[in-house]
Amino acid sequence: MKKLLYLIVIFATGVGLAVYLTQKPLEKIEDKSDLIKVFNPEPNEKIKTPLLISGEARGTWFFEASFPIELLDERGNSLAIVVAQAKDDWMTANFVPFEATLDFPPSLSGKGTLIFKKDNPSGLPEFDDEFSLPIVFEPQESIKVKAFVNTSKMDPEFSCNKVFPVEREVVKTEAVARAALEELLKGPTRKELAEEFFTSLNPGVKIQRLTVENGTAKVDFDETLQFQVGGSCRVSAIRAQISNTLKQFPTVEDVVISIDNRTEDILQP
Repeated sequence: MKKLLYLIVIFATGVGLAVYLTQKPLEKIEDKSDLIKVFNPEPNEKIKTPLLISGEARGTWFFEASFPIELLDERGNSLAIVVAQAKDDWMTANFVPFEATLDFPPSLSGKGTLIFKKDNPSGLPEFDDEFSLPIVFEPQESIKVKAFVNTSKMDPEFSCNKVFPVEREVVKTEAVARAALEELLKGPTRKELAEEFFTSLNPGVKIQRLTVENGTAKVDFDETLQFQVGGSCRVSAIRAQISNTLKQFPTVEDVVISIDNRTEDILQP
């Protein structure tokens, strides 16, 4: 009996030691809680896109009520950058709450890092500072959609209604038309901007309703779509971007654009 108990203890000890040795230690995090605190996500948390980031930082971490957050993969490659916005008066030495929503490819896996960078308008390195937060990507099933944008490279004369597709990866969904349109409204990525793609749409445009029936897509936007928009060329470009983005799907033959349920007096040249 004693021999059996002895063997059980030896076996349990061996299993425990094996588990301990195979566990990867969590990355050490530099303590900067006197300058910035991140509430979401938590260190080494599994994240999905879109990621809501929240926390608080000293007012000195901001400039003009914002600071950049960069997402890196395990090799240190930059995947995305988003601007965190202060949710209160930032002109203070006290802590100020901030939020940001970060989009990144849903199929990512492995480890990554969020870099919270102190905004330094002076550009002087002695005023630089940053806080690194390790995360783990939780892969999601994804699909590819296209957003149609303008480009000065392939269309140097800017033909107004001539648009070109850029491919985006999104979380798999049955509402693919809306997903594609949401990607269009985000504007060009840094990579696309470097390749001379641009958009004629205003930033911050919201979809209020989207339906597809009998081959016709009806999409209603908020007033931001036409805010300070002038000129027949830009109006044509906006309509072309929206229509072509929706017409990539075989179920869409025609597109009706409205703003606050109005179709007649919108997007005037």
